[in-house]
Parts: sequence; C-alpha cells; structure tokens
Amino acid sequence: MISVNVLVDNKLWRKKLNKPQLFFNKILKKFPKEYLYPNKRVNFTLLLSNNTKIKKLNYKFRKKNNHTDVLSFPSFIKSDLKKKFKKKEIYLGDIIISYQHIFPNKKNYILEMTFIHGFLHLIGFDHKKMKDFKIMNREENKILSLIN
Repeated sequence: MISVNVLVDNKLWRKKLNKPQLFFNKILKKFPKEYLYPNKRVNFTLLLSNNTKIKKLNYKFRKKNNHTDVLSFPSFIKSDLKKKFKKKEIYLGDIIISYQHIFPNKKNYILEMTFIHGFLHLIGFDHKKMKDFKIMNREENKILSLIN
C-alpha cells in the first residue's frame, strides 16, 4: 500500500486545499495498480511550499538559482531501483510543490499533474532526453486520465 505524508509550510495552501492530506490520498487511490504496491508499505513525503523555499532548495541541491513548480528528491539512485522494491517497507523520497506555480492557473488538474510528475521522478522516471520525456509524458497522462 502506498501512502503520502503531506506537510504544509505556507498558509496560502490552506486557503485552496481545506484538507490537503485527504486531497492527495484520494489521488493516490486512483493511481494504476502497479503504483499501489499491495504487498508493501511504500510512502513518501509531500511538502506544499512556496517559491522562496523551492528556490533555495533548487540552488542548494541542483545549483539552479530559480524557482520551479516541483522538486523531487528520490531516496535512492536509479540503478538501485530494483533492489529497493524487493524490500517490504520502502521510503521513496520527498516532493516539494510551489504554491505560486500552481494557483495562478486556478485549475486543480495542474496541481494533480504536478504531483504525478513529482511522484514519477521518485520512482525513477526523468525527461532529460526526448525519448524519456515521451515515456514520462505518456505515463503522466495515463495516471491523470484515471484521476479525472
């Protein structure tokens, strides 16, 4: 079973999401079966933050001095993915989403898509090459279609 621990460090999020933990749990329940991990305890953390915090983290860990919509910090390197999923209990890592990148759009699917994007990074997807971008994009759209 997969679960997310939602943390909020910016009060603006509470104005848009009354119960953020419940909101993201509902999304996770609609994920495809291959991401629900029925015989395991899989969890990760989601921090709902802002541009200031995400810019600092982006610079500290990626040496990019700008804010972004989402950062993902997997708890493993991609080559260890198969070993990681042999265990019964797995911590995938952390996702941080910036409020200012999400809510000017005023559409929840942007938040859902950003959450999915961050999750896919935690489990080893990336988009550095066009081929990988297409694979990740296809997977994002598959999950988003199940949610909506």
